[in-house]
Amino acid sequence: MRTTQLASLIFLVLLETFAASSVGLAQNSASLPVAAPAASTALPRVEQKNGHFALIVDGKPFLMLGVQANNSSAWPQYLGRVWPAAEALHANTVELPIYWEQFEPRPNEYDYSLVDQILTESREHHLRLVLVWFGTWKNASSHYTPEWMKTDQKKYPFVLDKNGQTVDSPSVYSPARLEADKNAFRALMSHLKTKDPQHTVLLVQVENEAGVWGSVRDFGPEANQAITGEVPAGIVKKLGKKPGTWHEVFGEDADEYFQGWCTASYIEQVAAAGKAVYPLPLYVNAALRDPFQPGKPPSYESGSPTDNEIDLWKAAAPSIDIIAPDIYLPEYSKYTRVMDLYGRADNPLLIPETGNSADYARYIYAAVGHGAIGWAPFGLDYTRYSNHLEGPEAMEPEALKPFSRQIGLLAPISDLLAKANLDGRLRGSSEDPDHHAATLAFEHWKVQLEYGMPPFGMGMEPKGNHPADGGALVVQLTPDEFLLAGHHVRVDFAPQVIADNPAFVTGKKRFWLTVEEGSYDAAGKWKIVRLWNGDQTDYGINLKADEDVLLKVRLTTY
Repeated sequence: MRTTQLASLIFLVLLETFAASSVGLAQNSASLPVAAPAASTALPRVEQKNGHFALIVDGKPFLMLGVQANNSSAWPQYLGRVWPAAEALHANTVELPIYWEQFEPRPNEYDYSLVDQILTESREHHLRLVLVWFGTWKNASSHYTPEWMKTDQKKYPFVLDKNGQTVDSPSVYSPARLEADKNAFRALMSHLKTKDPQHTVLLVQVENEAGVWGSVRDFGPEANQAITGEVPAGIVKKLGKKPGTWHEVFGEDADEYFQGWCTASYIEQVAAAGKAVYPLPLYVNAALRDPFQPGKPPSYESGSPTDNEIDLWKAAAPSIDIIAPDIYLPEYSKYTRVMDLYGRADNPLLIPETGNSADYARYIYAAVGHGAIGWAPFGLDYTRYSNHLEGPEAMEPEALKPFSRQIGLLAPISDLLAKANLDGRLRGSSEDPDHHAATLAFEHWKVQLEYGMPPFGMGMEPKGNHPADGGALVVQLTPDEFLLAGHHVRVDFAPQVIADNPAFVTGKKRFWLTVEEGSYDAAGKWKIVRLWNGDQTDYGINLKADEDVLLKVRLTTY
């Protein structure tokens, strides 16, 4: 036996009781660094308004234009290769891991030195932080747990598959591991409460892509006993099911949903322990399944908050504010479908990881246009390591350019974008290589996006860019005034038909009042650089591939 029968029964009762009772609980915008944030009494929080979300930082909406460092880049000797890359990218936020094996080298002895160094250096570089807790799980494994835990596999067991073979994933049926994770995470959050009055840390990720690889669930004796019991009432209610056992409620999917409940219930207890001492917004990230042809585990990580288990996780883990997708699907249809699945009325869209090859750069427009409160490519630092599937083998400055260009365009208006998103005045799209045009709708106007168009000429079919790299964001400033930011796209406007408005009846056409190229100063005042007219507007507004600008457009009809 890996744990005493008594401990196992106690743990199962705690999980069941907690899951059943918990249901119902319901800046920096400049492209160059600015002053470090001053101490603020208001914690960062997530705010919702009419179905739109914003991360509120220092009392105002904040758009996280981030970058996540490589997994092993948060060690002191390597941090110096992270900050310069973040600054080259014009990022305002860096996501860095906190390693349990470093944080608790001996039981109940916590080493805060790495946390303190990360806080100090991020402030020196005028960057915000998202901390990623590599605790019980990192990509379904327990490789970042302390050595004293790794070497005692009886007390801290692994998952067993249906053949009784050990799987490289931690079992939730370890009361000792759960208690240690709760204590360590509580210590981390308590330390942040004391050491971060500036609220440099905006969000904390609890674990990393938690779940099981290589088996649909844990088939250890405790799990086999637990799955024969009743599904917790809160889960049944949230999912609109009839009461019953796991197999009665979920049929052939019982193993997967049971593993999801086990994982979510465990993480809820870790998250609640930390949030009780310092209630920063917390999130979990999901290793995705194919949104169109998902298959069955173990073809994807079982028990992870995949799109089919979001409701279950919401019920089982109410201390988690956001369920966030890690999007490594370069296909336009899949990328945008994932955003639709995770951007819900009860779940802000946050993309804490996405691919770092050049074809992912354009998705910043679609993500922000879908209402994302944050977006961060993974592994863009100068440690000379790269995922071979997602970027060049050595991350040099050249590899960052596709991202630095797009982030650099949006960074000066990030506060404006965040506020517009919360108010429902923001639309955006990225280029679809299979469809070369898109339309964004506002009350008075339709914004038409076309890719692969020449600078001059009307009435021709868009042919798309090769490779597809375009995108645009449009902010409604007043009913007939808009701010445009985009790359490699032609933008035009057409009036909507509004029967009781003489300016917008059938047959009316778009007429430019002014098209101003400019920027916002430090006080938020628009400064005109020049007016666009004639050749620059007669065929629509062509946002070029080699020059990124901000434009303010005022319109009427004729």
